[in-house]
Formats: sequence, C-alpha cells, structure tokens
Amino acid sequence: MDNPNTDATDHEQRNVSERRGAVQRRLEEIIRENRFTIAVVFPVIGAVTLVASAEGWLPEPLAYNPLLILFGTMVMRSPLIVGLLPRIGWWALGCLGVLTAYTYAIEMIGVRTDWPYGAFEYTIQLGPMLFGEVPIALPLFFIPLVLNAYLLTLLVFGDWSERLLVRVPVAIVAVVAIDVVLDPAAVAIGFWAFDSGGFYGVPLSNYGGWVISGTVAVALVDLAFDRKALLERVRECEFVLDDLVSFVLLWGSINVLYGNWLAAAVAGLFCLGLFSTDRYDREMVLTALPWSNQEASTVENS
Repeated sequence: MDNPNTDATDHEQRNVSERRGAVQRRLEEIIRENRFTIAVVFPVIGAVTLVASAEGWLPEPLAYNPLLILFGTMVMRSPLIVGLLPRIGWWALGCLGVLTAYTYAIEMIGVRTDWPYGAFEYTIQLGPMLFGEVPIALPLFFIPLVLNAYLLTLLVFGDWSERLLVRVPVAIVAVVAIDVVLDPAAVAIGFWAFDSGGFYGVPLSNYGGWVISGTVAVALVDLAFDRKALLERVRECEFVLDDLVSFVLLWGSINVLYGNWLAAAVAGLFCLGLFSTDRYDREMVLTALPWSNQEASTVENS
C-alpha cells in the first residue's frame, strides 16, 4: 500500500517547487523588461550623482546619500542575483556564507591593522557601519565582483576553464583587475582614502591585498557551485553579466572624468571580454531598449 504521508510530502514538495519556479520566472521577466534601465540608466545616473557629490554640486540630503547608494547597488546587482538563484542550493549558500564572514573579517583587519591593503579609511558612510568601521553592506559590494570575474572567466575561456590551474588563477587576475578599475575611481570621488598611493592615490600594497582576498574568494566560489551546471545556466541566461556591464559603465566613466587613464583602459579590457561572449552587440542593445518591450507586447496583444 502507498504511504499517504509520503504522497502528501511529495505533493507539498511539488507545490513548493512550482511556486519557486513561478517566482523565478517572474523575476527573470522583470529583469528582461528593464535590462536597459538596470544596466545602463542606473550606472549613468550613479556616475553623475557621485561625481556631483564629490564636486559639491548636490545639496546635503542628496550628496553621498547612503540609501540611494545602497538602492542603486542592489538594482544593478539584481541581474546577477536573479541569474544565479537557480544554482544556489544549500551547499552554495554555505560557501557564500563563509565568504561573507571572510569578507567582514579581512576588511576589519585591514581597517584596524593596515594589512593587507595598506593604511586606509572610509571617508563617507556607505550605509550602516559594522562596529562603526566597515559597511554592513560590504558583501553586497564585494562578492558580486568576485562572481562577475569568475563567470566572465568561464565564458571567455570556454573549455580551458575546465582546468583548475587555468580558471582559478585567471579569475583571481580578473578580480584584481576589477579593483584596478574600482579603487582609483572610488578614491577620486571620496569613498575612501589611503594614507599614501602611487597609482591614482592607491598604493601598490592594496593590490597585493586583493591578490590575497581574491584568492580566498575565488576558491570559495569555485567550491560553491557545480561548474558544469553553473556554466550551462550562465550560457542560457543572457542577462547574468549585466551587473558587470553596470560596473564598467559606472566606474569606467568616473575614471575617464578624473583622468585615471590606465584604470579606464582596464575597464575597456572588460568591455572587450564582454563583447567576446557574443551576448552584447547591436541587436542585444536594441532588444534591451525599453520601447522594444512595449512593441513586442503590442504585437503579442494584436
């Protein structure tokens, strides 16, 4: 005889799975309908408001407003988060939890001891601060950068990325390269400041620190996911790297505005990497424009 309790459990699990699937499809629909706004409009507005804040052109309530910074960051991160949700099980969640704890720990050590990044301090509050020293939202700022570097490595290197000694070192280099773009721009607009710096206000020791933190972070990300399943998801989800597009637009443009030409050139290399994935071209841009979705809806309803 069939066990009624087993049947009830199976039925409940199917219902949960169906609900999760429906939520996932709706989230993906929202991202697709707003790709241009998320990946282009938000970083452009972000660059304008951050530069205006740094130059004293915005009134006090708006200048470096932490709620606006956090909201904008969450919106720009949304394609990456939604894209990866189907591949985040309990194991991946645990590894990312360890990475979150490590992110807080290494930053706290950096602020208190000047190691491994060099002597620096936050010059504005990026939202609530943990122990008054590091932003509580720090994982939201850091972990997606590592994920973007890792996913871009998988896509660009294709079959070569199956080799551990290829994908991990390359992803680490990509993480450090992301910081080469980020830190000079962040220093220029006053997010944080180093006591000394030779590369647009950033000491070379900072990048040595990023090699350390990037190595641990990439190792945990590599451990977190079933690589083949992850790569399959990345290949089928056309918007999963849109967060990297936002990053390049936001921080690359700030570097250009402040004359950080080498940092801007590295941002350009990320553009080439994105173009090489064959998912960012003229047709994609036209498809992502807001009015293209309206036209498609009109055709479907007619």
